[in-house]
Amino acid sequence: MKGVFSAPGDYIHFKSQVPLHKISIGSKQWRYYEFGPKAVPPLICLPGTAGTADVHYKQIMSLSMKGYRVISVDIPRVWNHHEWIQAFEKFLDAIDVHHVHLYGTSLGGFLAQLFAQHRPRRVRSLILSNSFLETRSFSAAMPWAPVVSWTPSFLLKRHILTGIRDGPHEPFIADSVDFVVSQVETLSREDLASRLTLTADAASIGPLLLSDSFITIMDTNDYCAIPQHLKDQLSEKYPGARRASLKTGGDFPFLSRPDEVNLHLQLHLRRVGVEAKPDLVLRTSRDDSGGSPSGKNDEKEDSDDPPKDNGGGSPSRDDKNNEREDANDPSNDNCEGSANSTYEDHIPPPASDNGDSYNSNEDIPRDAITLLTILGQSKPLLLDCELLEHQFILATQTVQLTQAFIVLYLLPVYAGALYITWIRSLKYRQIV
Repeated sequence: MKGVFSAPGDYIHFKSQVPLHKISIGSKQWRYYEFGPKAVPPLICLPGTAGTADVHYKQIMSLSMKGYRVISVDIPRVWNHHEWIQAFEKFLDAIDVHHVHLYGTSLGGFLAQLFAQHRPRRVRSLILSNSFLETRSFSAAMPWAPVVSWTPSFLLKRHILTGIRDGPHEPFIADSVDFVVSQVETLSREDLASRLTLTADAASIGPLLLSDSFITIMDTNDYCAIPQHLKDQLSEKYPGARRASLKTGGDFPFLSRPDEVNLHLQLHLRRVGVEAKPDLVLRTSRDDSGGSPSGKNDEKEDSDDPPKDNGGGSPSRDDKNNEREDANDPSNDNCEGSANSTYEDHIPPPASDNGDSYNSNEDIPRDAITLLTILGQSKPLLLDCELLEHQFILATQTVQLTQAFIVLYLLPVYAGALYITWIRSLKYRQIV
């Protein structure tokens, strides 16, 4: 792992464009990002033990530009699996979402299966990445689980990070590890203890009412913190599930192999009947005066209903004063960032596809354009960082040269002066 972490340029761009939402539901604090047309049923991303809502920023940016609605959440402080099910259901009610498609990695995949088992009417499909069916193996590896809530933060972080393979890594995998480690540093002791408690609490997944055809299992073939026999158990439980294998990617393929992961997510959503709305793309306005959005849907559509045609494009500028309300947040939502979110028709609709076929020649150029746009907008900031780093190196070298000058030149002169003074004092004593 690198000694000093520098945030990627595309992540800096993401933070400047997508606001972080915070809502309190009872005693639970929820942090989440939401991006994409509200007319589309959402894909909700659940992170693993070491993850936060930020780790799925590449999925949010890519899929939302294709017309999908993506929500990435933090796992709140819950201390048992029953509390998780109730808290997540209240969260969905608060953001006015009834039916969801869940994408969970590691612990997030286990929690997604638990919710699908106990609330089957709300879960439309599952994507499980490097996940498991039962926690018995983790309980055996944590004999100190009963005192985890009193364990110091640095010990909890050490336990989590020891599960991540430490080099040598391919550069893209090393970058993903560094990013996740930086996110672990942002978690409080209570957050870490809560997640480890969910991992070690004895539980297993029972039968699901969801058909295997609505489940995709996405695993990496190189290495993973989840033991292989647990991944095999997952595959055996859902024999009819679609398999998506990644040759490499490590523990965090959503960061190290985002293009492949996003492609599999898009194929899954198409296969389960989610219709994208690329003509209603969520875009953020960076008006310094804090002006109102340039347009949004006047009619709030339920995510469970079939998508409706907007038909009229964006509203006229005369209606801007009536559009101050944020369509993405509930009334008690606190939003970090100054960006305002709107829908605008700035991407032409894609060519029609037949069935579930995937036209890679159509989507890959769009990904390339999006990537070039992100890199182009973040380039000035990266140049500023490089300039500051160069100035810091010059200042450090100047200090080192000054110290060398003092040691190599002034110190011998001072020692010589002391020697001459000592000799003269001896001669003076002899004369006296």
